[in-house]
Amino acid sequence: MSTDYSRALGARLRAIRNQQGLSLQGVEDKSHGRWKAVVVGSYERGDRAVTVQRLSELAVFYGVPVSELLPDPRPSSAVTTNTKIVLNLESLGSLPADEAGPLARYASTIQAQRHDYNGKVLSIRTEDLKSLAIIYDMSPDELTSRLIEWGVLSPGMEAIADLGPGDDEDDELDPHWERRRSPR
Repeated sequence: MSTDYSRALGARLRAIRNQQGLSLQGVEDKSHGRWKAVVVGSYERGDRAVTVQRLSELAVFYGVPVSELLPDPRPSSAVTTNTKIVLNLESLGSLPADEAGPLARYASTIQAQRHDYNGKVLSIRTEDLKSLAIIYDMSPDELTSRLIEWGVLSPGMEAIADLGPGDDEDDELDPHWERRRSPR
């Protein structure tokens, strides 16, 4: 097992334990000594390899599917953390509300915060896409594909504007931020 994967697996194990409000000692106590704090800690740090059998037993102990303990080995392909996603608002407006309602409301809220009512396009951040993916109960990659299918994103549009140092991404967090810059 690679070191990176061991660390990622350990991070998943730690996240599940923390979600359950357990300390390492709490795991040992709750398991009546079946899971020693030092052993679970070494799994979480990636210092010790965990067998499939032990991982399965740990999943049962935590009450989660084994798949929840495993990190995703695939890097996210649709977007990077430094990407703005440009939504086509005209296409969005023509979609049925039962499909695109949550996206339309989200876009409308961002427009109101920015005082940006051009009605044609709207840039959102990767974090916005992640939030929308939660609303739609999809991964960001799946939602990106769906937005392309709907015509809200052009194929390849999700990576159209890479932000570099000095770009004003953080300004968009300010609800009073307005677009006062001249076109580039």
